[in-house]
Amino acid sequence: GREARAKIIAAEGEQKASRSLKEAADIINESPIALQLRYLQTLTTVSAEKNSTIVFP
Repeated sequence: GREARAKIIAAEGEQKASRSLKEAADIINESPIALQLRYLQTLTTVSAEKNSTIVFP
């Protein structure tokens, strides 16, 4: 029924998310600078929010 279909859809979503995480890990493994770039992107996103204080090394 509906519940079974919902579980299948959720499982498919988890599979896609897992594949995306694996791809990201592979990219970072091949090019460590990619992690630094992502870190800087995250800082930019966080700094755009109101009342945010960022402390970083």
